[in-house]
Amino acid sequence: MLVDEMPIASFEAPPAPAAGAARRQPGEPQLFNVRVALSAGRHADSGALVRRMYAWRGYAFESGERGGADKVTLYAETGGELVGTMSLWLDKANALPADEHFRDRLDILRRQGRRLAEPSRLAIDPGMSKRVFAALIHISYLYARELHAYTDYVIEVNPRHVAFYQRMLGFELYGDERTCSRVGAPAVLLRLPLDEMGAQIRRWGGSGTRPGSERSFYPHFFPASEEPAISARLAALCRGGEWA
Repeated sequence: MLVDEMPIASFEAPPAPAAGAARRQPGEPQLFNVRVALSAGRHADSGALVRRMYAWRGYAFESGERGGADKVTLYAETGGELVGTMSLWLDKANALPADEHFRDRLDILRRQGRRLAEPSRLAIDPGMSKRVFAALIHISYLYARELHAYTDYVIEVNPRHVAFYQRMLGFELYGDERTCSRVGAPAVLLRLPLDEMGAQIRRWGGSGTRPGSERSFYPHFFPASEEPAISARLAALCRGGEWA
């Protein structure tokens, strides 16, 4: 069971059929925990979920992605079962994964003094609550923006997923279509200034879904009032680590 690392944040959401809902009474909420992957075993478990989701979409999976002080991996679990994961790269040496195909575009931002971070290897078990996706993105934002003062997210996505990231998180197209050798599929580069993400979190975080409410993922983020405590737990866990 995936219970050894301290939770960064926990939340309840309706149970998903793929994650043991049959063990609960109808309507009983399910507890999810988001943790930082600290051990080789947790990184392997996260990689297995990414590999499975990539294969489901017909993508290749490059298992040799480098590790080190510029990357942190988060995962979400419920009942000891890993159901979501993502990694976040910090641009500490002008060497993000997206540099392989979009260095010309990233260097423009660097010359403007922007500090870049790249979410990657985002994978969620089918049927999971939207809060799993939102929690992983929100905590990665706190790590990049609040703990390390990074200014922008850049992300490579398949062109057919552009509308999703634009509508649900507010990303904008920043680099034209090129071939991503890591997954054997076309990719475009998207960008989101983190001050804009922060503004959306402050406006919508914690509001949930109500008739006529905002239709992005931001209502599923944590309330802004919970950010200081989450950031403190994240900083305490990271302190002393290679990537703190």
